[in-house]
Amino acid sequence: MFGFFERGFKKTLEVIKALDKSLLVETVNHINKDRLEEILIESDVTYDLIEEILLNLPNEISRDDLEPRLLRCFSEIQTDWHHKKPFIQLIIGVNGSGKTTTIAKLASKYRKQGKRVLLGASDTFRAAAIEQLRSWADRLDIPIIFSKQGHDPSGVTFDAIRSGVARNVDYVIIDTAGRLHNQSNLSEELKKIVRVADKALSGAPHQKVLVLDGTQGTSAIIQAEKFNEIIGIDGIIITKLDGTAKGGAIFSIAEALKVPILYIGIGEKPEDLIEFNSKEFVKGLLDKLYKGEQKI
Repeated sequence: MFGFFERGFKKTLEVIKALDKSLLVETVNHINKDRLEEILIESDVTYDLIEEILLNLPNEISRDDLEPRLLRCFSEIQTDWHHKKPFIQLIIGVNGSGKTTTIAKLASKYRKQGKRVLLGASDTFRAAAIEQLRSWADRLDIPIIFSKQGHDPSGVTFDAIRSGVARNVDYVIIDTAGRLHNQSNLSEELKKIVRVADKALSGAPHQKVLVLDGTQGTSAIIQAEKFNEIIGIDGIIITKLDGTAKGGAIFSIAEALKVPILYIGIGEKPEDLIEFNSKEFVKGLLDKLYKGEQKI
């Protein structure tokens, strides 16, 4: 599954290799602590986290030394969420993060699993957002609940959830406005959407997912923390990782928010939305750094 590493982290690996041409080429058993610190800095891991990862490790660091420290950054993905039907996902994130495309990829993924999906266009702030989601719904042959620009987004959310219940679908995926975390009126709107979702179906939304633009690196952490304060985030999807050298920010984002990374996006195709597995991710990185080091 994680043969994506060369594509999704190509630019990050290029930065690492530029630091030392022997890295990612020669088999090594240990990496010097100062050099490893430099690698993590250039990959956009926050310095506070780097200090925590490297604390009390020897000057020459083996794969076995490093692996548990990296794994410690990630929260476990809960596996009991999806037993609810319909399963309501609320997708949030700022404009330009790839939110709408990610919704389409999720819908496509669920459809391929034989699941019934319905979309809710609760981003009524921009007419273009409604039309974009409608276009994806038509392309994927998936029903969608929408209204005109300027209509109450919480009303669309209510109608989408009730329609999902009536149609006996498996997933209802609800889009929201590409709000900025410092716009208090939009923050209140988001809180209202969450309240109304619970009125439409007790316990909804079952999963509040934040879509982050991977090219922003660790600068996305402040944005994410604000969203988490507003409604509480259950999971993260990081997009556009194929276009950035800041792949190491995954560690910092996961550690800062203490919520699981659900998927990562490494391209435009539906299959380029990859389910995230922290153990496989860390293994892929260490395989590159140590080039097949045997356990000692």
